Amino acid sequence: MSTTLEAVYEQGWLKPLKPLSPPEHSRVPLTLTSEVAEDVGRQEWRLHSERSSMPVWDNPADDVFHMSLKK
Repeated sequence: MSTTLEAVYEQGWLKPLKPLSPPEHSRVPLTLTSEVAEDVGRQEWRLHSERSSMPVWDNPADDVFHMSLKK
């Protein structure tokens, strides 16, 4: 069984935000991921890039690919 959950790291312990159901003292695999400021910066850059590109990409008057298919 696989479950994804969020936890808070406090004083050396991971504390799940929701209750867990495995038996006491059972060992479970753990993968840690965290949102890094650099990743947030990349997301902002990607969103800005997409927004600024849309007027060009959505311009039917400049749709060379589709115009070439019609010929």
